[in-house]
Amino acid sequence: MSTSSIEEPTSGSPDGRAPGRLPLLEDLPELAGRSVLVRADLNVPLEPGPNGELEVADDFRIIAALPTLQWLLEQGARVTVCSHLGRPHGRPDDRLRMDPVRRRLAQLVEGVELIENLRFDPGEEANDPEFVRRLVEGHDLFVNDAFGVAHREHASVVGPPTYLPSAAGRLLAREVEVLEGLVQGPERPFYAIVGGAKLSDKLGALQVLASKVEATLVGGGLSFSLLAVLGHHIGASLVDHEKLDACRAMLDSGRRVVVPTDIVGLSPGGTFGRGIKPTGEVRLFARDLPEGWTGLDIGPETAGRFADEVRGGATILWNGPMGAFEDTRFATGTRRVADAVAASLGFTVVGGGDTVEAVRSFGLAERFDHVSSGGGAMLELIERGDLPGLFALRESFRRRS
Repeated sequence: MSTSSIEEPTSGSPDGRAPGRLPLLEDLPELAGRSVLVRADLNVPLEPGPNGELEVADDFRIIAALPTLQWLLEQGARVTVCSHLGRPHGRPDDRLRMDPVRRRLAQLVEGVELIENLRFDPGEEANDPEFVRRLVEGHDLFVNDAFGVAHREHASVVGPPTYLPSAAGRLLAREVEVLEGLVQGPERPFYAIVGGAKLSDKLGALQVLASKVEATLVGGGLSFSLLAVLGHHIGASLVDHEKLDACRAMLDSGRRVVVPTDIVGLSPGGTFGRGIKPTGEVRLFARDLPEGWTGLDIGPETAGRFADEVRGGATILWNGPMGAFEDTRFATGTRRVADAVAASLGFTVVGGGDTVEAVRSFGLAERFDHVSSGGGAMLELIERGDLPGLFALRESFRRRS
């Protein structure tokens, strides 16, 4: 049983006051014998094992949660972990049950309970107060160590701090320390490399970064919107027509935004992607693509230029691959950039699920100073300066101080 009853939540900062500092594990009350609910990000890939049973394919995120869990256990706390897995859309899905994660977690740390997938209940993504009450029932304290969802106003992220004394776990605190440092006072020269597919997800952060760095190097699918603004033919490549005016304003701002000078393209009707048989012709082009061709990687000239740019960087931030690296025909640009950043003597930060997957597949993850556990959260923190999950923790600490 819990040693404390659930308090009614208080409202968050209606007077517009700035929240206080981010509370850390050491700010929690006495932990011995108390029940701690930990929001972790254990959204890991699963695959069938030798006996056909699903098992964890990559335990990177589970391992990342261990420092917080082990510290809490050492203080004598009873620890219950909660996490989402995949996108079950508010209903149970046997393919996304936490059993494989629970088995792997038990192999790595003893004495930790893991409850079922949070997103099996529609109340999680709807931030339903009743779901929050059920979630925190029986717990005395809350720890958020899930940076990857700290930008989501979900029940398990922003709800518990309104009821329980709360703190940031080791992983979350380190992410905030590193990323706020990049925005507020990075060592110079500071370079940003931004890639990936969706411009709409990254434009805000891209604009902020462009105002703070010596140069922003843009590759991947989102570079084609910039090339289109510059008057180049992009064939069938990705373009966000609704964001072209914002792209034009950024390019006209006088800030250094470096776009590809050569592109690796795939012929019309060609196929690519994970688990798909690759087909079609692959060619190297300058900035203009023929009708129907799709740009899927930066070319060698661009990769070399990007590598030259970052070589002398004191701080380098990279979010988003340079192409469809999961297809070996379009992995060279991402690999060359990864090699260049890994070889840098500056402080290097990489984030975003696909980017982290790429550097890990290349065997380079250990050569980066910080590998972020959240791509969307990273970009939103850079763009907005705060996240709903962080604000909830700060407000909880301010109210109880």
